[in-house]
Amino acid sequence: MAEPVAADACCPRCHRRSGRVHSRYIRQLADLPWHGRVVCVHLHARRFRCDNSTCSQRIFVERLPEVRVHARRTLRLGQSQLAIGLATGGEPGSRLAGKLAMPVSGDTLLRMIHAVEAEPFPPPRVVGIDDWAWRRGQRYGTIVCDLERNRVIDLLPDRNANTVAKWLQGHLGIEVVARDRAGFYAEGARRGAPQAVQVADRWHLLHNLGEALRTAAGRHRKAVKAASLKVASDKIEPEAAEMPPARETKPEALGKERRSERRQCYEEIRRWHDQGLVPRLIAPLVGMDKRTVERWLAAGGEPEYRRRRPRNNLIDPFRPYLDQRWREGCRTTPKLLKELGEQGFTGSLATVGRWTTARRLKASAPPGETEARKAARWQPPSTRQCAWMLSRDPATLDKDESAFLTHLFAIEPKLSEVAALGHRFAEMIRNGQDDNLDPWLADAAFSDLGSFAVGIGRDLDAVRASMTHPWSTSPVEGQINRLKVIKRQMYGRAHYPLLKQRVLAAA
Repeated sequence: MAEPVAADACCPRCHRRSGRVHSRYIRQLADLPWHGRVVCVHLHARRFRCDNSTCSQRIFVERLPEVRVHARRTLRLGQSQLAIGLATGGEPGSRLAGKLAMPVSGDTLLRMIHAVEAEPFPPPRVVGIDDWAWRRGQRYGTIVCDLERNRVIDLLPDRNANTVAKWLQGHLGIEVVARDRAGFYAEGARRGAPQAVQVADRWHLLHNLGEALRTAAGRHRKAVKAASLKVASDKIEPEAAEMPPARETKPEALGKERRSERRQCYEEIRRWHDQGLVPRLIAPLVGMDKRTVERWLAAGGEPEYRRRRPRNNLIDPFRPYLDQRWREGCRTTPKLLKELGEQGFTGSLATVGRWTTARRLKASAPPGETEARKAARWQPPSTRQCAWMLSRDPATLDKDESAFLTHLFAIEPKLSEVAALGHRFAEMIRNGQDDNLDPWLADAAFSDLGSFAVGIGRDLDAVRASMTHPWSTSPVEGQINRLKVIKRQMYGRAHYPLLKQRVLAAA
């Protein structure tokens, strides 16, 4: 029970104090918990008569410092529940608040989130713009961050140049716009803030360089294969050369068959293309998507699909037991799986089957053959691995990788030029040497990095600014990660107004 002790109260309309009590009633207010128990305060509220005859408010209720009018909770309890709602959302927040003896429904928490007003922020000077996915590959929004204060300024519902331009026009004083290399953000910044300096993100520039190197390596895949064969022939020892070829397994035979099918499909695409057909007309003839046909033609060959070798991480703790049972003569996969299951193994029959197959192949090989084959084995690099080697400093490569690049450059000198150009561009980005950008564009124009150089030329001012300004979109990526967490916490109710309110109010 609680009761006010003041003798009079102030009229909320005319602000004249009055001591004439009209009536009393009891209000029930929820308050912060006490020792894990729900607290309800019974407050004796009073109504007063206004002494000002000209005031339209004849009767009023006295205002209390920690209680809103018509509210059923104290301000401090509301602030605690709001903090829970901003951190966890509606229904999760309701469950957490119930555990903390501050019961509230999920809908009430959502109403509190919608009602909160975000703190006003000072006019931004340097902003970062990037996209975030409502649904990956289908629908995207735009996030705008103040890079100087590392906080989210606004969420835009779509990824459109007009929307970005309109937002920038409403925020004068922006001097720098950091963005990725998307054309619609460049156009939106150009129209919305023509006075601002656009800065391309350095990570995206290096990522685009890696894609260009992969495309160049894909165009010369025959040279890559020939260089791999030379490295393999150099590594084969006489004992390994005299050994019979290893028996081909079913997965290897299936992979060879699928590679042959992809090669035949590419040859058919190439034949139609040489006859003058565009990818839009070739796609229905080969049963593929138009964009896939364009990628295959740009790469100069069929794609390479190399599945990573599975690692039996689940089986690692049980290897000593399996080795012991194998030596005791237990070679049946289902029986081994049953015994491992009794010891807490959670893997499948296929996981144990891969281990037993590897042991059988090892046991069936003649003494010394496994070691000799392992010493002579050379895995031809994929297009991605080849591009990685081209982008690396030669001093950081091992002996086999250096030998591979030596043979590759001897077979295809164009890739040597590509590697040198890639190193030069990466050094310019890392060291901020924009003076060498124009000579680099001239040298790369007629190389296998020509299309990449054309893209750099279209965005030349932003690329040059990335080398001379410290700003990037890296802080924006961190805010996008936080946004993803908030969006996924809200299940099916993550609509734009609610999501925007949670991101901005909790910033």
